[in-house]
Amino acid sequence: MNIFQNINLKHPIIQGGMAVRVSTAPLAGAVACAGGVGVIAATGMSVNELRREIKEARKIAMNGVIGVNVMYAVRDFAELVKTALQEKVDLVISGAGFSKDIFSWGKEAGIPIFTIVSTSRLAKIAEKYGASAVVAEGSEAGGHLGTERPTREILPEIKGAVNIPVIAAGGITDSSDIETMMHLGADGVQMATRFVLSKECAVAESFKAHYLNANEEDIVIINSPVGLPGRAIRNVFSDSLERGESPDINCDDCLKVCSREYCILEALENSRLGKIDQGIIFSGQNVYKIKEILTVKKIFENLTRSFANQAKK
Repeated sequence: MNIFQNINLKHPIIQGGMAVRVSTAPLAGAVACAGGVGVIAATGMSVNELRREIKEARKIAMNGVIGVNVMYAVRDFAELVKTALQEKVDLVISGAGFSKDIFSWGKEAGIPIFTIVSTSRLAKIAEKYGASAVVAEGSEAGGHLGTERPTREILPEIKGAVNIPVIAAGGITDSSDIETMMHLGADGVQMATRFVLSKECAVAESFKAHYLNANEEDIVIINSPVGLPGRAIRNVFSDSLERGESPDINCDDCLKVCSREYCILEALENSRLGKIDQGIIFSGQNVYKIKEILTVKKIFENLTRSFANQAKK
């Protein structure tokens, strides 16, 4: 099933872009090699670092599809997007805000732009400006959230509002979830949390252990300096935020809008490096359902059962 024009995609599965440096070349390259869309999360990277990551991912991808995700909320949004376009990635995904300019940049470069949306209104606006597809992300997603409504509610609405492909995102962990989303009209799915628990994801083992040990009641909503709520796994840092306690920060003015309550990029980097008590551990709502670390290849074998099931019907 090929949902993207001019992109040779084996499976309509996008690996979500997880900042800061959770979605890097080893993971993105492995996903692309397995037949999905491997995505590098550019947020928090320098331009030169992003270039290196794209080149490294391509070496692993074996001609698979490589994309880049950039949060609109960061000040160097334009520089990072244009770098990805210059490096001729297969697609660019943008979220945490809305950019009109990105569509003209993508058109000029001949590269598809996907926009993360949570409402049919924003989906229609994205289509009007030139989005090649939209990612319909519901409240079950990890990280910054744009809605309190679940994916299964917003997906049919968004699908009915636009004529471009709609990718379902939020809380999708296995082949059964994929099959459900396809029945609801999705042209593909985006998954992030499942790929953290892969051998190729380059985060600290303690980060993965926090995922593996999470129970349903450990999933919390936190406030982010970006101005959006975020879904994470409870830890010492999230508990301190809940009590109104925030660490001192040295602000680099990296966000367009920031409450300066704490540094979100530093908090995400700390957790990735294994400083679990000093950082935020963003995660999807259904992380507690995932209880093993597998290779990306094995994850894809498990996930693509849904397509085999559909083919039999």
